[in-house]
Amino acid sequence: MGFELRDHTADVAVEATGRSLEAVFATVADGLAAASCEGIPADSGDRFSVSVRAERREALLFDYLDELIYLRDVRHELPVDHRVESIAGPDETDAGDGWSLEATARGVPLADIDAREVKAVTYSEMRLERITTDDGGSVWEAYVVFDV
Repeated sequence: MGFELRDHTADVAVEATGRSLEAVFATVADGLAAASCEGIPADSGDRFSVSVRAERREALLFDYLDELIYLRDVRHELPVDHRVESIAGPDETDAGDGWSLEATARGVPLADIDAREVKAVTYSEMRLERITTDDGGSVWEAYVVFDV
């Protein structure tokens, strides 16, 4: 499972797969980091927490990525090494109050990398779906376009 960066007119897209919803969210976020710079130092930055809530699963992915871009701008750190600890939604709980995500990332100071600006996540062509594999199992696939 992993991601690929795809050219998309003047933008960049991330196509990702993961065995779980948490894995595909983290993989898309790793793709966002890869779209932002060529190399990521392994020994720079501290971990921080990220919490997001949204009404729909796709909106949760959008809001998570949007929050990472916001945190990059206010903390002056590129979020990398994403770990999505939990995603809960109406299908998993009786709460009925939408979707929630708990995650962590490592913040690499922008001064330590040669970063390109990814301006925003878009809903343009966004796709998040569970697909059946040839062996009868399933994986999650996501496709997200970023404005650069």
